[in-house]
Amino acid sequence: MKAYALFTLLLATTISTPMAVAQTTSEIDAHIAAAKTAAGLDYRATFVNLCFPTPFPGGPRGAAALLTPRPAPDRGIWYASPYQVFDNLYWLGTRQHSSWALKTSAGLIIVDTNFAWATQPEILDGLAKLKLDARDIKYVILSHAHGDHDQGVATLQSKFGTKVVMGGPDWDTTLQRAPDVAGGVPKRGPGDIAVGPEGTKVTLGDTTVDVIFTPGHSPGTLSYVFPVKDKGKTVMVAYSGGTLTGAFGTDGKRWDEYIDSQKRIARAASAAGASVILSNHSEYDNAYTKARLVAVKREVGEGNPFISTPQSVQDYFTVMEECATAAKLRNGAK
Repeated sequence: MKAYALFTLLLATTISTPMAVAQTTSEIDAHIAAAKTAAGLDYRATFVNLCFPTPFPGGPRGAAALLTPRPAPDRGIWYASPYQVFDNLYWLGTRQHSSWALKTSAGLIIVDTNFAWATQPEILDGLAKLKLDARDIKYVILSHAHGDHDQGVATLQSKFGTKVVMGGPDWDTTLQRAPDVAGGVPKRGPGDIAVGPEGTKVTLGDTTVDVIFTPGHSPGTLSYVFPVKDKGKTVMVAYSGGTLTGAFGTDGKRWDEYIDSQKRIARAASAAGASVILSNHSEYDNAYTKARLVAVKREVGEGNPFISTPQSVQDYFTVMEECATAAKLRNGAK
């Protein structure tokens, strides 16, 4: 009788294991299909990079490598001219990474600062070309503490006394960096803001940025919702602070944290009626292309190329959530 019971158990295990694998594969395919549908033609790069990621060279050290001082790459592969894309929002990015200037009645808010070698030519020179005064920079809000987005912040802080807004956990790691790190280390003092899980609001003059705590890409990643003006009309922007999932592996908590963050910023964007999606990587929001199109003659029925629909903004976060869920299953994370 015992032998028969053992045989039955082994048979059930043999049969159920392939079925479980098939079920998991089917679930993964379903999430990828949902992401592909949401991506459409607008968010193809986000879909490909998240649903079919290529590991960083050297594994999880990839983000740390971004802090290493290095000479600027050939200008011909990264430099981009600055552009005014809304009445009060200006793009100061490279062809790969975005930085933004939000003009308020009481000064400028800079969102992300790019690599150290791009700070002068893209941000400072860019502001001058746009007839904006860098001395008016009051805040820098950092989406997350990776070198491709934060290396310029210490320069802006030291030159102009700019206040820095960063996720609390990212502040902690930033302050532990070696003093000779690329771009230098910003100081945290009175007026600087460490954002926790509750988020915060940064108000300067007539403009308020709703800062949403969206950990995942880094422990302190921040995303935002804020208003801009398009020919005098208010339009709401949702800014995605971190995209790639990195080396989460089988750590289910990391995957869940990232997925929950996408849901959180999606809810905030929906509540605000956001119809513009921005990212700190221009490959994800096509900022480099759209910024140049803003000044092009528009035909009847054509509007600002950055403005889509609230549903399209929700589709962007659906791509991120579904791809992350598929990746979690693929990695066997619990």
